[in-house]
Amino acid sequence: MEDPGDRGVDPAVIESCRRGDRDAFRALYEAYKDRVYSIAFHFFHGDAPAAHDVTQQVFLKLINGIARFRGDSSFSTWLYRLVVNACLDRTRRAGTETPAEPEVLNAYADPVASHEDVLNRAEVARAVQTALVRLPPKLRMAILLRYFDELSYIDMAAALNCSVGTVASRLSRGHRLLARKLASLREGVPAKGVAKG
Repeated sequence: MEDPGDRGVDPAVIESCRRGDRDAFRALYEAYKDRVYSIAFHFFHGDAPAAHDVTQQVFLKLINGIARFRGDSSFSTWLYRLVVNACLDRTRRAGTETPAEPEVLNAYADPVASHEDVLNRAEVARAVQTALVRLPPKLRMAILLRYFDELSYIDMAAALNCSVGTVASRLSRGHRLLARKLASLREGVPAKGVAKG
């Protein structure tokens, strides 16, 4: 399977980075910064400062560690592993598995939707975000990599440093917890929390 994350970067740029070329680092940063920020932003439930800090940390680790990148996996898979580790490390340092809840994300700007539809969509978006952020971190990251970044199970296993079977297990557990949390949406009752499993 072609790795969509590597399409825009010439292998020569990565090789130049390994030799310390600052322009090459800048090119890599521009190519991947939005992807890194997006994963961290969703992992930390829209906490922009946390996502910004993780993005900076990931690229500092990239600068310091790219000389050790040997190409055994694709570059983007290696970068995903840095992102996963940075997000989980920050969560452990904070001593909590659930980031604080910031404002709900933009509720589907549809110019023809009624006010009630917009409110309903915002409530659904809030419930989904809250359910996702209350998953244990390893399950949350698996869901994000699969459904927000559309990684294959093989690429996820490489990024998460685990087996494909473990990826499948984390996704299955994450699905069950999300389904339990979101079941109340069918009855129109705001849900309150996800039990950790």
